[in-house]
Amino acid sequence: MKYYNSNTIIYLNGAFEKAVNSSTDLYGQSLHYGYAAFEGIRAYKTHNGNRIFKAAAHFDRLERSCQLANIPFPWDKQELIAATYKLLQLNKLKDAYIRPLVFCHPNMKLNEPSGVSILICAWEWDAYSGNKLLKLTVSDYERPNPKSVPMEAKLSGNYVNSILATTAANINGYDEALLLDMHGFVAEASGANIFLEKDGKLYTPSPGNILPGITRATVKELCNVLDIECIEKKLTIEDLKNADSAFLCGTATEIAGIASIDDIVYRPLWRESVGYTIQRAYKNLVLEKVNYEVII
Repeated sequence: MKYYNSNTIIYLNGAFEKAVNSSTDLYGQSLHYGYAAFEGIRAYKTHNGNRIFKAAAHFDRLERSCQLANIPFPWDKQELIAATYKLLQLNKLKDAYIRPLVFCHPNMKLNEPSGVSILICAWEWDAYSGNKLLKLTVSDYERPNPKSVPMEAKLSGNYVNSILATTAANINGYDEALLLDMHGFVAEASGANIFLEKDGKLYTPSPGNILPGITRATVKELCNVLDIECIEKKLTIEDLKNADSAFLCGTATEIAGIASIDDIVYRPLWRESVGYTIQRAYKNLVLEKVNYEVII
């Protein structure tokens, strides 16, 4: 997939310019060490016009990720949100995936950045995992120890772990990898959070060894509105085996049902699951067909 063409506009350090004319320094810490913070955001075409879903929450998290990694964040977040809407307009995008990236200036030392830049780009991108029910495998790779890097920060270097796990899963015929933490508890997929359904209730891993996703928080909010009990707890392989159904959620993934995890096969009637109810409610929310946000 090509993410840009000769007419694509990006936002870079306060200015809009063509992607093909942009460049970066080859001695930057972000390129050499993965020392950068980013966000994944979606915009939707609604009956009220173009809407970036939870823009403030995403830019708040971008700032928080930078703070946790000692990366400066000198920008006004409201100005960044306004610039993102302008970027969508310039590229004539309605339904789009948006990628802000804070990256570091040239510095070959392993210390704090000598300076930072911000890039915002956008492209058309369907749901990351498609619209099918997914086949997962429990990965041999584990989520990093939270004492090694801040797991609640969305840092570029953290995703080497995700790339390794996803690649191994794909080679073995699976759609996605499910990673455990250092203690053998269920953590998350390579780029999405997981929920299990059991007896009409939802369960999701406790924070600590996961990225507490914004879509994950939205699912929990929808559960409150829809009177669905949602419980955070440490989940085991046995919990996976005993669940009635399961789904992944994330900004790129949105809500994606799970068909199986290795030899664990969930019931085929996804439309009868709590996850399907959440999937429909989430789609209505982002498209503003039902204004749950009046409540949440």
